[in-house]
Amino acid sequence: MGRAGPATLTAMTDVIRVDAHHHIWDRTARPYAWLDTESNQPISGSFSFADLAPLCAAAGIDRTVLVQTIHDDDETREFLVAADASGLAAGVVGWTDLLSPAVGDRLAELCGAPGGYLLVGLRHGVQGEAADWLDQPEARRGLTALAAAGLAYDLLIMPKHLESAIATVRAVPELTFVIDHLAKPPIHGGDIGPWARQMRALAAAPNTYCKLSGMVTEADWDSWTVDDLRPYAQVVLDAFGPDRVMFGSDWPVCLLAAPYADVAAAAHELTDHLSPAEQADVFGGAAARAYRLRLE
Repeated sequence: MGRAGPATLTAMTDVIRVDAHHHIWDRTARPYAWLDTESNQPISGSFSFADLAPLCAAAGIDRTVLVQTIHDDDETREFLVAADASGLAAGVVGWTDLLSPAVGDRLAELCGAPGGYLLVGLRHGVQGEAADWLDQPEARRGLTALAAAGLAYDLLIMPKHLESAIATVRAVPELTFVIDHLAKPPIHGGDIGPWARQMRALAAAPNTYCKLSGMVTEADWDSWTVDDLRPYAQVVLDAFGPDRVMFGSDWPVCLLAAPYADVAAAAHELTDHLSPAEQADVFGGAAARAYRLRLE
């Protein structure tokens, strides 16, 4: 099998289809140090909803979830305004300091800001932190405050964080956790076994969801195929069930390895064995439940 062919959704004509994970950034607004590397040169420019909208339309995507890119409250405020004006976004996963004693007040402030009704969750770049970052009492306190606010928490983690993540989702059962990018498994080379065992343990907690996202950039950027992704996608679909798995493009980061259309098509090919109802979950229903999206 080669790369994915054209995406087809013939059995889902009445479903509101959601891309549950994408970004935007304006390089004129603030520094984005993580983009200033040689490997990220292809995505070092600015990207907006105006760039994304025609890609979503071509792929049959109706609504999206915008996700933070840096640890900056101002970015979150700007994202809420941009999402509100977009006509495309159904939610924003933002950032505020989860470790702050004032996290509850900060959440209330963000929810009351312009576009704040679109705030559906928070995320921190745990992937760049120590393996036990989530185990901190301050983090657990912040996660509890997040649950009290009725929001979700995106787990941007690496395999080294999985044991801590398993303990965390069990410790805060009232909070909905969404695992980004399958916890970045070793698709480009490595043993699938340890990751698969830990992901199954994570999925055993009913308050967890997983995004079918970020796979192409964990594979070989130049030569990935759908078959390279399939074992990892299948572990997640089997462990979480389609009702707790959601499609995300990870655009524009995905452009390092594939255009939006190819990422969407790969996701459809990886789920074409599912029933129409299960596909509807992956491409909208799971995201709507996890983030309490208002889809119209």
